[in-house]
Amino acid sequence: MIDHTGLPIIRTERLQKRFGSQIILDGIDLSIPDKCIYTLVGQSGTGKSVLLKTILGMIKPDAGKVWLHDSELTTMKHAELIATRKRFGYAFQYSALFDSMDVGENIAFPLREVLGITDKKVITQKVSRMLEWIELPGIEKKRIDELSGGMKKRIGVARALVMQPEVLFFDEPTTGLDPVLSETIHNLVIRVHKELGITCMLITHDIPAAFKMSDRIAFLDKGKIVAEGTPQDIAASEHEMVRDFIRIAFNKLEV
Repeated sequence: MIDHTGLPIIRTERLQKRFGSQIILDGIDLSIPDKCIYTLVGQSGTGKSVLLKTILGMIKPDAGKVWLHDSELTTMKHAELIATRKRFGYAFQYSALFDSMDVGENIAFPLREVLGITDKKVITQKVSRMLEWIELPGIEKKRIDELSGGMKKRIGVARALVMQPEVLFFDEPTTGLDPVLSETIHNLVIRVHKELGITCMLITHDIPAAFKMSDRIAFLDKGKIVAEGTPQDIAASEHEMVRDFIRIAFNKLEV
């Protein structure tokens, strides 16, 4: 793994969020190094997606701060926050592709609607290059319902990457995929990181994959970060939930 130094690309300080009487985030402090793969792990319903969306500014925290480099997102006015979000990419859990559009139109959507690019030749070139990079060349005219689950995941990543983000968030990127296709998506995450130099932040339940590809891992439990560090640090954690999570995940591999 790479020894990352310098200022983090994303920081959170005492981040809090509740829905009604339910506390979802309870004072979250994170420091995510630039150009790393950072994985967030935890049981279902512990607030992992809420944390990602709060960092993105899609959900407003009740308290606490979020920084991108030296810019505090939580104090930005709406227009400034919308502009800053262009520096983020988001690969949704279920891809969130538009069934009414073909593959090319899906990838081109943020170029037109977010970046305001109108030159058809430029858009066509960017879409074509993106499809080649994810190793699905020439499928611009395919309908979404013609794609396999793994192809949809890769198109979702391509749509996020075409914006050339500094940080790419992956929300459960292998949900619904078999082990072979899951490995393909994990390898794609590694390529995004290594070849494009993009910071990747993932939510996943796949502990073995997290240990294999992550520079740092954080465990979220009951609204708090209960363990954080390198895979080696996490493996040595004394926290009961973390140890159980790891034990069960690796025992399944041995069955």
